[in-house]
Amino acid sequence: MSDSPGKKSPPTVTEPLSAAGPLDGRARPSKRVTLWAVLGGAILLLQLYVWIRWVTGPYFERVPAGPSDPPTYMKVVLTANMIAMWVLVPFGLWWFFIRPWRRERRITLDGMLAVSMGLMFFQDPLLNYFNTWCTYNAWLFNRGSWTSHVPGWVSPEEPGHQVPEPLLTNAPGYTFGVLLLTIAGCWIMRRIKARWPEISNLRLIGVTYLLAIVFDFIMEACIILPAGMYAYPGAIRELSINAGTYYQWPIYEGLMWGGVQTALCCLRYFTDDRGRTVVERGLDGIRAGVARQLTRFLAIFAAVSASFFVIYMIPAQWVGMHADPWPADVQKRSYFSGPVCGEGTDRPCPDPRLPIPTKHSGYINKNGELVLPPGVEMPKSIPFERGK
Repeated sequence: MSDSPGKKSPPTVTEPLSAAGPLDGRARPSKRVTLWAVLGGAILLLQLYVWIRWVTGPYFERVPAGPSDPPTYMKVVLTANMIAMWVLVPFGLWWFFIRPWRRERRITLDGMLAVSMGLMFFQDPLLNYFNTWCTYNAWLFNRGSWTSHVPGWVSPEEPGHQVPEPLLTNAPGYTFGVLLLTIAGCWIMRRIKARWPEISNLRLIGVTYLLAIVFDFIMEACIILPAGMYAYPGAIRELSINAGTYYQWPIYEGLMWGGVQTALCCLRYFTDDRGRTVVERGLDGIRAGVARQLTRFLAIFAAVSASFFVIYMIPAQWVGMHADPWPADVQKRSYFSGPVCGEGTDRPCPDPRLPIPTKHSGYINKNGELVLPPGVEMPKSIPFERGK
């Protein structure tokens, strides 16, 4: 474990990457940490801007679950999971923030990772940026979502009619749940390295990636999706397990999230003898104090955010544009589909046989008619210029 709390024992040396070089006082000056910090600061400002607009705007409204009542087992499991997440919060605050601060008067790497992963929650709904292919269970507590305030957001939605974010589950889940998975992944990496000392860094990363995919399959396909926390109705069925059900699991979901989890493990595992990550090179060139700690946090936050965005969100857009028709097993459950499409609306659920509408465009209703936004007319056809 890198940057572990305690006065008497220094941070444990993990496995430095050759490309990272030493990050001690003798290191060659580098602007790497400054560049990462600037990126982290820009991302943080964007998130704060979007969240403020969301909380003060019309989209800060509960999305109803509709007439369908989730089965009892769903309610029990989802409620228990939410309670477990919040029971974890005070322990996480003590272990990763208060305890190390009392001992060392600083925030450790794990503390900064916890905050960074909590802020990473901002990106969670962005997989539906171009087309809605994933939905959360609207029975869970929610206040809508901030997606419509994300610059350039495309998918159509209205206040009370959008894919909601389950705040009481996802906020602590990203903050401490993902961190604990990352810590567990680093523990496994150390065990592998101890068992096979000659294993290369590249092979170690590859093994970690495979294990992350398997773990994601167990957690999502076998537990979370059947429990009804969310669904992938737009999954490509030929590439999915349990295809056609509300709990279908696209294999590429494991590939994408497994990659994110592996990147987070590598960020934490490959540190120097001072517990610094690869993005902190050049930190000693910054005067000690608040400025150094802030720069360090923003650099780590940028690395965490970039991992999620590049490895998951970018390929998720391609996947969303090639989504299959929503299964009947999803459409009949209003807590999955009702806020967006199907019964109770004049919108059919996304289907590749229909044009993909945008937030500002018209759409094809259930009767096959084109419905334009209020006050909008069909674009006129301009005739070609012709010679005399």
